[in-house]
Amino acid sequence: MDTPKFHEIWVEQCEAAEGIKRRYGTKAAFDYLVAEKLFNFADAASSHPAFARELPRFVAHVRGLFTVEEMRTHLNRIQCEQRDGDAYIGERDEFDEEGEQEEGAMSLESPTAATERARQFAIIAELLTAAELGIS
Repeated sequence: MDTPKFHEIWVEQCEAAEGIKRRYGTKAAFDYLVAEKLFNFADAASSHPAFARELPRFVAHVRGLFTVEEMRTHLNRIQCEQRDGDAYIGERDEFDEEGEQEEGAMSLESPTAATERARQFAIIAELLTAAELGIS
């Protein structure tokens, strides 16, 4: 079985996002392409050189699909949603009035993973909204 070339992965995802944008709007397209696909790709790039080599081109293409204002708006929204989700998880992790932790209230994400996710988010947000990318 042929393995897809890494650039084919993000190119197909960008093409799909263009269709989503036309049919469902910018928010849906941004969530699909950036909040899901780009962040997963960036996560893979941290441990797989083939993904890392393609990441700058993927980011550059995403920058061409959305305006700077659209990206800032949706990145801020995602950051607020994530903060609200983290606060909710933190509340669920608190002990109840009887001193016992609520069943099933364990956080799905360790503090280390949450910190790493926030760091990756900040890097991607900066790359998407920077005045100029240093790639050729």
